[in-house]
Amino acid sequence: MNYSTLKKGLAASFVALLGVTTLASAQDATTSSSAKVFGGRGQYRTWSLGVNAGVLSPFIAIGGTNDFTNADVNLGYGISLRKQLGHAFGLEGNVFRGKISGTNKDGGPGALPGLSSFETELGYSADLRGVVNVATVDFLRRENSVNFFVTAGYGVAAYRAALNGADPKDLGETFGEDGDKKYIKEAYIPVGAGVKFKVSERVSFNLGYTMHFVDADNLDGVWAKATTKDKFSYGYAGLEFSLGSKSKPNLDWVNPLALMYDELKDPSLRNEVEALKTRVSAVEKSVEDLKKDSDGDGVADQFDKCPGTPAGTAVDGSGCPLPKMETAALNTGNLTGFETINFEFNSSVLKTESYPTLDKLSSVLRENGGKVAVNGYASSEGTAAYNLKLSKDRANSVKTYLVNSGVNASQVVTKGHGEANPIASNDTEEGRIQNRRVETSRN
Repeated sequence: MNYSTLKKGLAASFVALLGVTTLASAQDATTSSSAKVFGGRGQYRTWSLGVNAGVLSPFIAIGGTNDFTNADVNLGYGISLRKQLGHAFGLEGNVFRGKISGTNKDGGPGALPGLSSFETELGYSADLRGVVNVATVDFLRRENSVNFFVTAGYGVAAYRAALNGADPKDLGETFGEDGDKKYIKEAYIPVGAGVKFKVSERVSFNLGYTMHFVDADNLDGVWAKATTKDKFSYGYAGLEFSLGSKSKPNLDWVNPLALMYDELKDPSLRNEVEALKTRVSAVEKSVEDLKKDSDGDGVADQFDKCPGTPAGTAVDGSGCPLPKMETAALNTGNLTGFETINFEFNSSVLKTESYPTLDKLSSVLRENGGKVAVNGYASSEGTAAYNLKLSKDRANSVKTYLVNSGVNASQVVTKGHGEANPIASNDTEEGRIQNRRVETSRN
């Protein structure tokens, strides 16, 4: 593989690799949880048009051999059009022109005999580059205002050179196999770097420097060494104008790290967090109010229709005192009139130790008639919906036992209350054991 083919292949591979890598990153950002910062190119302005002017020179910053010892300062100017594909990468087309010249006025061992100067008319230079935003001096901000970038790509230059004071414009059409071409056309690889400053939402000011490695040794009109290649540089300043809807921000200035600093830097989000904390506190207070039982009768204040019941008073499911005759009837056989049946964790199966209490309650109901309220409860493990169903199942287990023992089904009224009305703290296992219960009372 010759040198020319190798350079072209490397340039094409570099641009393609940058493009594929950045497009993949953009796609990931679009579908991932970081979409709050980069939600797809459709949310941003992605096209920009630039104009620039600067200095063309036959020398480059990294040195190398030259056929002439001194460089002249000449004007170059051009335009650019860029498509931003992601927050860190874009493709840019560039066209520029100008004049490149140099002399051998300082002489020296490197100067070629008989050559005093050259002047090259750069008819045009056109290339396609990958532009990578590599850093920003204020990356902690949601939107950057200073970006550093590097570029590389592939292009073609059309030029003609004249020696020893001649004007290249006087050469006529002298190039090509038949001498009928106005310019020599050669490929080159541009490699550069720069910095851009955000002037406004639409305009940025750019400073850049690009080295151009030409795939030929005739840029200065001299074929001095078959193994060397000519090069030239372009240092420039310019303005870049963002195109598209003014309602959209420019993707070129998007900072993907902003999401990490939202809570510190975004007052609206901080206010939302504080508001959410307030709402959570209000909910927690409401829950505590639901559990509150001021008179200690086992019925929460919210459901207590008879608040302030004296301590030790037997009450029904509404918190109201039971009639004395019913209390007396239930006291028959050592029944208190307000019996509690406990259950195992996550179970509605009656424990054998509850059978004697239920047998006595069954006897009172069969002998004295009347109705009994059977209220099921659960501890706080699990969801509220599940615990409500579990409490209903526990109440129905008691009803089934009573009905099977001879009590009429119409005498037993069941209700599930879920986690409501705890009689002990759900923060301890001892308290949760007490809350897994069914309470019975005469209606």
